[in-house]
Amino acid sequence: MIESYVYHFSPDNEPVKRVEKGATVTFKTLDCFSNQIKSEEQLITAIDFDRVNPATGPVYVEGAEPGDVLVVDILKIKVGDVGIASTLPETGPLIGKVESSRTKLIPVKDGKVIFNDIEFPANPMIGVIGVAPAEGKVPCGFPGSHGGNMDCNKIVEGARVYFPVRTPGALFQLGDLHASMGDGEICGTGIEIPGEVTVKIDLVKDFPLDWPVLETEDMWYAIASDHEFEKALRFASEQMQLLVSKAYGWDMTDVYLYMSVRGSFEICQGCKPSGFPTVVRFGVPKVEEKPRLINY
Repeated sequence: MIESYVYHFSPDNEPVKRVEKGATVTFKTLDCFSNQIKSEEQLITAIDFDRVNPATGPVYVEGAEPGDVLVVDILKIKVGDVGIASTLPETGPLIGKVESSRTKLIPVKDGKVIFNDIEFPANPMIGVIGVAPAEGKVPCGFPGSHGGNMDCNKIVEGARVYFPVRTPGALFQLGDLHASMGDGEICGTGIEIPGEVTVKIDLVKDFPLDWPVLETEDMWYAIASDHEFEKALRFASEQMQLLVSKAYGWDMTDVYLYMSVRGSFEICQGCKPSGFPTVVRFGVPKVEEKPRLINY
């Protein structure tokens, strides 16, 4: 089990483990506050923000080279017994209508979330997951074409995520688990919680990919982000358009029409106004009689 933490995605991060493709790896994760908050009296405004959004890793994948795609199967997500939700100052559409900073401890028991006087099923998911960019460093709290803090609540057990490899070894890392998180994460947090994640890591060689792609039981999603909503929508749409065109043999205009009549545009993180980019996903259903969008 890996228990080493970093706060950026970077090609300069020293790998803590080297694996061959096909390997199964377990990551122990801290919550997004690095387990600094222990009670409801502690506010997010008082924590050390240099320790926010830790990711476990990175893992060097032998044979991964720029131009390849890293394939990550989410085999198991195990979360703790108590999570934390918090309002963030100057974050989200309800600024001025709520306390700027409130900490709430939320029990998670037997697969159920207990929020005040209601219970609902937990949906353990991974908020931060990705590979190193080609250069520089990106804080784990931010998304990008490398992955990062995508906060997509469909990255759960049984999902498969594809990342464009930008540096030798890919340098894969993950963290920021949630016991539950609504689409948009409008106040800036889900139920932030520590835990363990087991994944299987593999490769697709020489496959062009610009943005992360998520495969679920019945859907394909392209995930993209930008501070400008229109750009995020365009990036996700362009990635999906290209994948469908190559797999189905259709021209780009037919794909555009198909995406409009059958696609699904959804927001992963949209806690605006804030300094966080908007993260979106564009999905199309799987079609049994057609080739897979990524041949794996």
